Amino acid sequence: MTNTAHIPQEDLALFAMQTLSEKESAVVREHLNECAACRGELATISGDLALVALSAEQKPVPEGARQRLLDRIAADATPETNRIRPAVAITDARPPRRVYSFIPWSAVAALILVALGLLLKIGSLQQELLRKNEQLAQTAAANSHAQEVLDVLTAPAAQHVLLVAGNTRPAPTGRAVYLANRGGLIFQASNLDALPPAKTYELWVIPANGQAPIAAGLFRPDATGSASVVLPPLPTGVAAKAFGVTIEKAEGSTTPTAPIVLAGAATNPGL
Repeated sequence: MTNTAHIPQEDLALFAMQTLSEKESAVVREHLNECAACRGELATISGDLALVALSAEQKPVPEGARQRLLDRIAADATPETNRIRPAVAITDARPPRRVYSFIPWSAVAALILVALGLLLKIGSLQQELLRKNEQLAQTAAANSHAQEVLDVLTAPAAQHVLLVAGNTRPAPTGRAVYLANRGGLIFQASNLDALPPAKTYELWVIPANGQAPIAAGLFRPDATGSASVVLPPLPTGVAAKAFGVTIEKAEGSTTPTAPIVLAGAATNPGL
């Protein structure tokens, strides 16, 4: 074979599919060792066959099918067809590639892009849904807290206590609204004296059963002397005999420290 003659495409295809006889395959291999053009054409054919194999549904080949195919080819072929066909120029025998053969792959690529776009959109919607759920949860918590404050202020069993100071004027005062069966306490004070940074006011519940006073929250007044304690964590069901306010160290105390700067007695057990 010369450099101007090549293995025909159909013979290269049969060689790629391993359907040539051993003698014919040997002739093709010998030519391929010398001809770069035929090696390139064989690579193209092998790639096309691989694409066909990947695009087809994979099913197991029945036992003996390949041998029956080879036997049928050998039985139907004439001595002329069993030989390598006369070499022709690859550039003359190669059929023109059709652009529209790539249309299905383009459609697949387009579908992949659409699918990726949908996934990104779904992710964005999920993030937005999470944000909305968080906002709803915060709103529900705020509404629940507001309702609890309203319940304590308007409950018929709530104790309304006025806490007053000694003889100073304007006198510091404090008002406590206490609902014992829910452990709900709302305290508001006014005209309180300013405190040094190391000190704070502390509110106390004096139980009616004689037990030790219960700490009900720390607070410091603003520039006008006003302060409040709203719904501190308290045990439920503790009837109050009185309420008091003391001055404690900044971190608070476990027992009241004299003197009691504000005090007020409860008018009823308030359960």
